[in-house]
Amino acid sequence: MLPNESTVQRNERLFRCESPVVMVTGSAAPRVGRRVIETFLSEKFRVVIHSHHADKAAQQALDELTAAGHTAMLITGAVEDEAAVTGWVEQTFERFGRIDVLVCSAAIWDPYPLEKTRTADYERFFRVNSLGTALCGQHFGLAMAKQTSGGAIVNIGDWAMARPYRDFLPYLISKGTIECCTRSLAVELAHRNPLVRVNAVMPGPIQLASGISPERQAKIVQASLLKRAGTPDDLAQAVLFLATSPFITGVCLPVDGGRTIWSGDSTDVSAHPDCEQG
Repeated sequence: MLPNESTVQRNERLFRCESPVVMVTGSAAPRVGRRVIETFLSEKFRVVIHSHHADKAAQQALDELTAAGHTAMLITGAVEDEAAVTGWVEQTFERFGRIDVLVCSAAIWDPYPLEKTRTADYERFFRVNSLGTALCGQHFGLAMAKQTSGGAIVNIGDWAMARPYRDFLPYLISKGTIECCTRSLAVELAHRNPLVRVNAVMPGPIQLASGISPERQAKIVQASLLKRAGTPDDLAQAVLFLATSPFITGVCLPVDGGRTIWSGDSTDVSAHPDCEQG
C-alpha cells in the first residue's frame, strides 16, 4: 500500500471498490486455499469459496464465514468442466456484479512411479491442474477485461519446475504448464484491458503432507536456505502481494525458502502439501 493509505483506500485505488470480490478455487477445505480466503477477508474483500463437491463440509465452510459476519458465497463443481466455470462467472456477477481477483488454487497431487504411470494418469492431472487453471483464467479473465477496473489473476504453480523430483511425472508435467499459462494469459488479457494482470506463485514445501515422517521433514527443512518449511500464510501473503501490485504481470514468483536456487546436502528433497480440489 501507499504511505498512510488505508486498506479501503488501497482497494478503491486498485479496484475502484471498497470491498472487491475474490474467488479462490479449492478453498472450502481447511488447507492453503482457505488461508488465502482468510487473508483476503482481512483486506476487506468479499469472497467466493469453491469446493469440488457439494457436501456438508463445503456448506459448513460457508456457514462459518457468514456467521463471522463476512460476505461470502459458495460455488461447487470441477474446475476442468467448462460449463461449470462459465456458470461460476454468471453466479458471481449475479451476486456481486463484479469479479476483481481470481486465485487458482485447486489441484491434485499423487505419486506415480514411472514404471506404473499410464495414459489415464497423465490425462487426470492435465485436466485438473492444467486445463482447470486455463479455463478459470480464460473465462474469469475475459469478464475482468470488460470491467473498467480490470482485475488480477494469481495461479499456483510449483517450485519443482526448476528441479524436478522423482515419482511425480504426471503431476509435474501438469504443473509445468502453469508458467506458460500465466505468461500467455498476461499477454492476452492485457491486450484486451491493460488493467488485467496475471501472475503466479511457485510454492515450495508448505503445509507438509501428514504422511511425511519426522525424519524426512527434518531433511526437507535442511534442504531450505531458510531452514524451515513454509506455512500457508507465507503463500497467502505472496498471493495478496501479486494481486495488489499494479505494475507486476507475467511473473512466476518462487515462495520456497530458497530451494529453487539451492539443492541442499540431501538428495531427498521432494515435498508437497496435502493438496486436493476441495
